[in-house]
Amino acid sequence: MEAKTKVQHIPIQTTKEQDENFFARAMNVKIGIIPLPVYLLLFALIVTFVYMHDLKSDILTAIAVTGFFGFTFAQIGKSLPLLRSVGGAAILATFIPSAIVYYHLIPDDIIKSTTEFTENSNFLYLFISAIVVGSILGMKRETLVRAFIKIFIPLIAGTIAAAAVGLAVGTMLGLGFQHTLLYIVIPIMAGGVGEGAIPLSIGYSEIMHMSQGEAFALVIPSIMFGSLSAVILSGILNVIGKKKPELTGNGKVDRFDSGDAQPLESRDKDKESLFNLSHFASGGILAVSLYLVGMLSHDLFGFPAPVMMLLLAVALKLFRLAPANLENGAYGVSRFFSTAVTYPLLFAIGVSMTPWDKLIAAFNIANIITIVSVVVTMIAVGFFAGKWLNMYPIETAIINACHSGQGGTGDIAILSAAERLELMPFAQVSTRIGGAITVTLTLLLLAQFY
Repeated sequence: MEAKTKVQHIPIQTTKEQDENFFARAMNVKIGIIPLPVYLLLFALIVTFVYMHDLKSDILTAIAVTGFFGFTFAQIGKSLPLLRSVGGAAILATFIPSAIVYYHLIPDDIIKSTTEFTENSNFLYLFISAIVVGSILGMKRETLVRAFIKIFIPLIAGTIAAAAVGLAVGTMLGLGFQHTLLYIVIPIMAGGVGEGAIPLSIGYSEIMHMSQGEAFALVIPSIMFGSLSAVILSGILNVIGKKKPELTGNGKVDRFDSGDAQPLESRDKDKESLFNLSHFASGGILAVSLYLVGMLSHDLFGFPAPVMMLLLAVALKLFRLAPANLENGAYGVSRFFSTAVTYPLLFAIGVSMTPWDKLIAAFNIANIITIVSVVVTMIAVGFFAGKWLNMYPIETAIINACHSGQGGTGDIAILSAAERLELMPFAQVSTRIGGAITVTLTLLLLAQFY
């Protein structure tokens, strides 16, 4: 009796099905967060609109342009063997756009569209609002209290030590005590361009009887190169943290809370179960509302809007004024912005707010050594002071690095290179409060003794 053989019928794919599968596979290949077919479509659209001289500066066009270029430069930075280990994605997404604008390697229509949108939309502070409010509300209350009190110790110690080391190095290299202090050390720690370079240059011009333009030209190179140094060194700190996990809280500052050691990915999964779109939207509206209160306080009392927003978010957390679902929604907003908006924003910053000529103006050996010595000292003191205070030294060092950055734009680049955007509230303390104190004390003392 013959054995029956079971014949298996294998379905044969049609050409149409094969094409659909190929397209689906292509959609799984991504440049940053952009699927490859969409990426190619964006490229074709941008080229077409530039050719027609019809590239607008509205939000839809800005999303396309900044997303395309931001994730392109970030992907290149992540792919370069050595650079990717020291924050290459953030460095390339910020500073290469600045260079290509300066050397006219990008169409003027793209520059105009990106600059107009960045300046008119307040894109930068929308990002900072989302990250600051979400990060604060996503913390444990006890951690927030301890960390905010303790963080001023590494910051103050780092500022004093960095000033002393910078003055000694600059003077020994022949830059002179006054030049080193006023045009290198103080600008690096002044809190960026808007809150640092501009008030400093106005104060210098009035007290020292020089033009504001001349004073501004003298202080801005140190700010730019100091920020670049902080970005690179923060990327190196991230590498150290991966090799020595006992030195880092992966974005958490204080060791006392056992929850601080929990990896960010697992915390995201815990929050995901509580997430819904209504809470997400509520968290976004809350962040915007707190920033607008900050803007009002600035208009009425001259108090910096980001600092007021930060204080209000801290008050909400400390006094338990926001329910858990709203805190989760705000946290979700901060995660969305850190994932989807960071590199597009860095590209916009590079094009519209980072003058390449000012950065390269600092490229002489004496300036470079002095600037790097200031930033390295600031970071090193933050590291060891944090360790002494039983805080995570990588995190305290990165927060101190933000005191050497280019204001809010520098904070974003530094924390992106370090892969720790959740430190934005502490970075704002370092940059805004630290910078304001630095500028105020400098001008008061200069007026007394010059």
